[in-house]
Amino acid sequence: MKLSHLSIKQAKKGLKEKQFSSVDLLNSCFEEIKKRNTNLNVFLTLSEKEATEQAKKADKLIANRQDLPLLGIPIALKDLFSTKGIRTTAASKVLDDYIPPYDATVVKKLKNAGAVIVGKANCDAWAHGSSGENSDFGPTKNPWNEAYIPGGSSSGSAVSVTAGMALAATGTDTGGSIRLPASFTNTVGIKPTYGRVSRYGIIAMASSLDSIGHFTKTVEDSASLLNVTAGKDELDATTPPVEVLDYAKDLNKGVKGLKIGIPKEYFIEGLDKKIKEEIEKAIKFYEKEGAQIIDISLPNTEYAIATYYIIQPAEVSSNLARYDGIRFGNARETFGDEAKRRIMLGTFTLSVGYYDAYYKKAMRVRTLIKQDFDNAFEKVDAIIAPVSPTMPWKLGEKVNDPLKMYLSDVFAAPINLAGIPGLSVPIGFIDGLPVGMQILGPHFSESLLFRIGQHYEINHNWHERNPYGL
Repeated sequence: MKLSHLSIKQAKKGLKEKQFSSVDLLNSCFEEIKKRNTNLNVFLTLSEKEATEQAKKADKLIANRQDLPLLGIPIALKDLFSTKGIRTTAASKVLDDYIPPYDATVVKKLKNAGAVIVGKANCDAWAHGSSGENSDFGPTKNPWNEAYIPGGSSSGSAVSVTAGMALAATGTDTGGSIRLPASFTNTVGIKPTYGRVSRYGIIAMASSLDSIGHFTKTVEDSASLLNVTAGKDELDATTPPVEVLDYAKDLNKGVKGLKIGIPKEYFIEGLDKKIKEEIEKAIKFYEKEGAQIIDISLPNTEYAIATYYIIQPAEVSSNLARYDGIRFGNARETFGDEAKRRIMLGTFTLSVGYYDAYYKKAMRVRTLIKQDFDNAFEKVDAIIAPVSPTMPWKLGEKVNDPLKMYLSDVFAAPINLAGIPGLSVPIGFIDGLPVGMQILGPHFSESLLFRIGQHYEINHNWHERNPYGL
């Protein structure tokens, strides 16, 4: 196997046993980037010089038998994560030449854990989108079939992992922006509990919905990475003082005796029949392995997408107000069409005469959606559901119909409204394109989600496939 397609666990073992160096690992990633980035449009900025220095430093530490969780591991960052001295654009021409004076908290934690930062990955501008097509620097393509989208908004991050350009990548999930591209690219994507990972230094989309997660090749890698990034941050008041457990500790406990809920509202008309079949195969597998499968209802699901697309644009319009072209960034005329659309929608719903009718009502429905999940988790330990009602679509297919694009978030957005964690795990391929399922749990139940995901992964091995057979 090519070095850049190793899992974090495999790479750490190889580094420790001196089968290869961190510089070798990094060079393997850069080989893939140089070979494929022109086509796939994954990276907006590469930090080759800085990364090489970090890799050399890692090799010295390894030679001195130092051990850090991510020592020498190449990682890509979604281009919303502030990086000191390295261009950070949010994939928007507004911030085309912005260079932050500081690192985001997550970036600091990754560096302190020994990670090697490869570069900044493309995304929908300001994270506005489900396909990766709203980037001001052009869309990212799906390496499994370059005519199709890879999912968004964390498009470049997901593709960097599946295409062997990095061993892991950070992402943000406001309404499915990690889970959707994970499902569409055969990667593992975690959207942690809201506040579990600090948002400090990460360009905000919708502040009450944004969750900070990542993409990896395996569930175990995802758990190991969350061990590094999770925790209380004095610079982010939304991070609670909840203890960070060892998320990899219970990975191999299996699913016997667990109660897994299947929400009827997520298996409605409009769900692709082939996706439904793959999810049902996974459910039968868990039942065979000793889990108890229980039908549940989340009755307010039908209102979730409308609620999400009132609250989210309202917060977007507030967050983007700071980009006035005076203190930093380019003039507001530089905003792309989708950013302008969301600013206008949000400003409208917050305006006098409409606030009570729209925003206030949406916040009440949000509470009902959260209560649905709370009630469900009194009966079950976890929930399994599709990530998206459809498979990846062709580039350009929905660009002129934003409502169709918004509907791709119908199964993902409720999880952000409730603030609970969700893990997307690969479950197969349909017509040559990957598909995943999402495993959901109560607040701060990430360990349980990893355990359930791990049991499926080790018995199916979909994660061993990559688009190039390397």
